[in-house]
Amino acid sequence: MADLNPADQTPRETTEQAAAPATAQPAAGQALGDRGSNRSQRPTSAAFRAFIADRWADRAAATPEAAEVAGYAAARRARISELFPGERLVLPAGPLVTRSNDTDYRFRPHSAFAHLTGLGTDQEPDAVLVLHPVDDGHEAVLYFRPMSGRDTEEFFADARYGEFWVGARPTLEELAATTGIATAHLDELAAALAKDVGPDGVRVRVVPGADTGVSEAVEQARADTDLDAEELVAADAELAEALSELRLVKDEYEVRQMREAVAATIAGFERVVRQLGRAVQHPRGERVIEATFDGHAREEGNAVGYETIAASGEHATTLHWIRNDGRVREGDLVLVDAGVEVESLYTADITRTLPVDGTFDEVQRRVYQAVLDAADAAFAVARPGSRFRDVHAAAMEVIAARLAEWGLLPGTAEESLDPDGQFHRRWMVHGTSHHLGLDVHDCAQARRELYLDAVLEPGMVFTIEPGLYFKSDDLAVPAELRGIGVRIEDDVLITADGHENLSAALPRRPEDVEAWMRALLAD
Repeated sequence: MADLNPADQTPRETTEQAAAPATAQPAAGQALGDRGSNRSQRPTSAAFRAFIADRWADRAAATPEAAEVAGYAAARRARISELFPGERLVLPAGPLVTRSNDTDYRFRPHSAFAHLTGLGTDQEPDAVLVLHPVDDGHEAVLYFRPMSGRDTEEFFADARYGEFWVGARPTLEELAATTGIATAHLDELAAALAKDVGPDGVRVRVVPGADTGVSEAVEQARADTDLDAEELVAADAELAEALSELRLVKDEYEVRQMREAVAATIAGFERVVRQLGRAVQHPRGERVIEATFDGHAREEGNAVGYETIAASGEHATTLHWIRNDGRVREGDLVLVDAGVEVESLYTADITRTLPVDGTFDEVQRRVYQAVLDAADAAFAVARPGSRFRDVHAAAMEVIAARLAEWGLLPGTAEESLDPDGQFHRRWMVHGTSHHLGLDVHDCAQARRELYLDAVLEPGMVFTIEPGLYFKSDDLAVPAELRGIGVRIEDDVLITADGHENLSAALPRRPEDVEAWMRALLAD
């Protein structure tokens, strides 16, 4: 990696400092924030600055077309506008996040910002969407840091934003054309936030936690309002809640993106199966699986939607095993929970539990079939008119019944299903479903009555993912079950007359899984 600036990424050295001997300023007298530039060897002379700014070809003048998502994003903004008439709504994309010292993580905008602007991938750090109140609703303005000129120091010297370092950013005009949203320079944000704010003026709400700097600017803007701190926190939470609930039902564009994410994820699972032989030979075979899928996600999409779980043997009994540093052994099961996030930031979330050598043994098949039966029971109630919680309840009836048949419960299945029992949950402590979309656990700020207690309706997309997890030191189960973890997860779309299993192309039945693996390994 090229040599970077200090954490704040702003060039600090002057020509005189660069030319001065090393002893001119003792290290002890130099601020910590300034020391990152000590290793910089970029030229700073006036002659160089004039030379680097000269003789560049004119940039292409063509205005980009509006993105496919622009109309859908406008409709989403209109729905939020109706909920908060006369108020200013502030939705930050979020800042770049430091990974270590002066290197940043790859940028991903806040999901609420992405949903209302249509911007995905790594667009646009520090940007802020503001819905300004007007007589007939709101006027949307996108404040961001546009491309700087080649005659500026930023162009060649700023490792965080400079074109030489991270590539060209769009101009105000280009981003306005792409999004269909009016644009303005980020420098204008503070004044725009404070406009007409006061005890009898405009109320301002900001998405909490998205960008600390923007939240502080909002706090300054509304310092003279008559709301106390607790009321302001509640107001911001209401905005986050509404933005989350807006995503509970997906529009046509979102469903298409989900289909793309699922298709790319299924292809990734195929790659994983083809690499199982190499995984068995590697001392950290789980990493072979992880790297195979994650590389595929970068090739075919934006990235993974969450950290890939590649859990072999006993590791499969840890629900979110992402260390992935274990061996993959023939005769074991490997639980792979993974999803490709496409360029629009929508992600799939699929789990398959695979026999490493391509064939389930009798005990593995028995556990797998119990989980599959629970999943099928959940699918049977996934239709308009059912409640979200019914999906989980249906799966739990099967899980409790099967565990009772195996003699693992301290009573009957019915006693276990009673709220005062729940003994079966020892071996499946998680829920059966969660909403899916821009976040792998989408709509997380929605109210309980619109999530767990919600009536299912067309356009909802969520997972169905029962499991059974028998830890190797669990003395409440027979030895033959210990160390077996099985989860089967699919992505389901509620339709007008029922549901569609978006991930149905990935085999689920044990005999189909075995046949699928044989065919892939024979290629």
